[in-house]
This record gives sequence, C-alpha cells and structure tokens, in this order.
Amino acid sequence: MKLLVFTQKVDKADPVLGFFHDWLTELSKISESVIVICLEKGQMELPKNVTVYSLGKEEKISKLLYVWNLYKYLYLIHGSYDKVFVHMNQEYVLLAGLYWKVVGIPLYLWRNHPKGNFATLLAILLSKKVFCTSAESFTARFKKTIIMPAGIDTSVFHPVEGSVRKKYSVCMVGRISPIKHIEIALESIKILVASGVQVSLSVIGSVPHKDVPYFEKLNTYIKQNNLSNCVTFLDSVPPSKLPEVYSGHEICLNLTDSGSFDKTIVEASACGAVPLVSNSSLSSLLPTACVTERKPAIIAEAITKLFDPHMRVEIQDELSIFVELQSLNKLIEKLSVEMK
Repeated sequence: MKLLVFTQKVDKADPVLGFFHDWLTELSKISESVIVICLEKGQMELPKNVTVYSLGKEEKISKLLYVWNLYKYLYLIHGSYDKVFVHMNQEYVLLAGLYWKVVGIPLYLWRNHPKGNFATLLAILLSKKVFCTSAESFTARFKKTIIMPAGIDTSVFHPVEGSVRKKYSVCMVGRISPIKHIEIALESIKILVASGVQVSLSVIGSVPHKDVPYFEKLNTYIKQNNLSNCVTFLDSVPPSKLPEVYSGHEICLNLTDSGSFDKTIVEASACGAVPLVSNSSLSSLLPTACVTERKPAIIAEAITKLFDPHMRVEIQDELSIFVELQSLNKLIEKLSVEMK
C-alpha cells in the first residue's frame, strides 16, 4: 500500500511524541511508500521510502498558513497514496475527509480519548475504521472501532543491563499536569512516610506553561509536609533514555483517568518496573495487584504490597504477556490486517 499519514509531530527526541518515529519506521516495512504530513518536525532518522512534510509549527507561522500548507501538500502529492491514516488529530479528517470519501480513498482514524464532541462524531462518520487502545475511549462505542495494542517497541524498552533498581522507589513519567493527579500521589507518599515505610518518588516530566501554577502548588505541598527528602521532580528525557529511568525504579505509578491508555504503563512493565494504575479499563489486562482506586490511602496500601519482592515475582509472568500483547510488532501486524 501507499500510505498517507497525519500526525502531530515527527521527532525521535521528543519526550512525549517520540514514539511515533518508531511507528513510522515499522509502517514503512509494510508499505510501498509512506508520506507523512505533520504539524511539526524535528530530529528524524527514517527509511528512504518515508517522506515527511511539516505544516510549519517549528517555524512559528500562523495557523492560517498551517491550513494553506496542508492543502498545498495535498495538491502536490495527489495520486501518490491509496490509504490515509490519521493519528489522533481529527482536524485533518474534518479538513479533507469528505474529499477522500468522494474519491474512494479509505481513511483510518486513530483516536484514544475518553471525551468526544460533534466534530469527533463527524470524523468517525468519514472514517472507514477507527482505532483506539482503551475500551473506555469515546470512540470505542462504535461498530467500526477496533481495539489495538499500544505499540511499544520492546527492542528499545527492556531492562537496562547494569542499572541498579533503587529499593522502595516509585516513579511517575509524563508531563506535570492536573490530568496526572500528582497531588494524590503526594498524599499517598505522605501516608507511607507517616507510617514508617521507606519510599521515594521521582516525577519525570516537563511542566507546560499553563500548568505552572499546578506545579507550584505541588511544591508548596511538599514543603509544608516535609516530603523534600523523598520526592524529586526531574525534567523530561528523550524516549531513548526512558528505559534507564524505568530500570532504576521498582514501581511506576500512573493515575490518569480511565478511558485513555498511557503508553508509559507498558514501557515501565517492559523495563521491569511494576505498573500501578487507577485506570479501571486496564483491569482485564493487568494483574489485580497493579490496579487501584484513586484514593491516597488505598494507593499507599497497594504500593506497600508491590514493594514485596515475592509479589513482584508472582505477577511477572502476567506482566510479560501484557507487554507482548501491547508491543509494536503486534500493533503493526494488526494495522496491516485492518488496513488491507
């Protein structure tokens, strides 16, 4: 197939979206050619049959020029593709989906978010199939929707040889934002410290400008509750460095809402850090001990149980199966079948 892909950013060094660079590499192996239109591009190292066009965000141009560039590229590549894959950004479907519908080019939309609106419904209507990773995603309710693996590259994410896993350590990976519910994690750490449990928490991620006040509140809470010795904030790291982060911790805590599927859960599992999540949609995929309620006391109790090395060994087989089912290889296999 000759594939046209739309995505937000192509940059192998990006701490949040860098994974899609690996997806493009693997998609190129099942495609005659891959043309990518993205909002922004950065560091790339892609196969020769992959061509990337940027709408120009890295040059800080206006949004009106984004649209102009989009239609310019669509005109230039006319006839060069026979399938369209839109990753997350439904706006591309709204801007060109009707054209693809009329000319008979099948459109596949990837959208994994608990919320949706009229624009989402229209994008789904214009799509041949819709892909998501969570059964609680807004898009999961439709007959044309297919649940997909998260797509983690297990050749990259695995325990790092020589790394020392710090005893009684917890990490949280991702941007520092209210959606991550880091304040609840801090309350859980406070409970553990007060009860005499040895524990440390590392929060690894950047702070979006709009969430600086939230970050300041977290720091205030840490100081007021004397948690400075056991809680550390670290800046985000590129995807290539994340295996070292996971390989240095015993538990990876994720408190995002149900309906999404944070890829850090699989990444951590692949690197030997046991995931602890409050996402109920993962109950059927993860060991029981790895799913908790989003309440500080219950989270603290779950962390204590997972600090037991016997418990971690006991659930390792289940986690290995979970990682394999969510691997990039499995994702590409399934995409290949569904887009034929």
